[in-house]
Amino acid sequence: MTTTLATTTDRNLDAACTTVSGEIARTDSKASLLLAFDGAVLAGLASVADKDLPLFTQAVGGLAALALAAAAVLLLLVVRPCLTVPGRAAAGTFPQWARTEETVLQESMTEDTRPARIKALSILAVRKYQRLARAVDVILTALALLAIAAIGALA
Repeated sequence: MTTTLATTTDRNLDAACTTVSGEIARTDSKASLLLAFDGAVLAGLASVADKDLPLFTQAVGGLAALALAAAAVLLLLVVRPCLTVPGRAAAGTFPQWARTEETVLQESMTEDTRPARIKALSILAVRKYQRLARAVDVILTALALLAIAAIGALA
């Protein structure tokens, strides 16, 4: 019975490590896609910057450009490497291994650090998803502003 419980625990810990690592990779992929979209929209705005547009359209378009720039910053923070969790390297992660003497590292390989690694990576994944969600909200705001600016240009 104990062997079955240990085997189930091992499988669950391995699955949790894999799941959290996958979530981090997904946030980076989503952020990269949104950065490309954001850049394309900003490039489109730059192409009409020298056009003679109504003042209202220019003002609202300028706000949209600022919102897109803010979204780009949030997205860059998503893909920016973060090597520590609350001020220190988490046990069982490569930043901690980089700071550990080889003999201590060898000894630490006998310990199961998966729970600490799962916790650290989960904190990082949640932070990335929060920034990603904020960036999407800001992009949606910018798109609404662009729609208003376009309506103003037609009026």
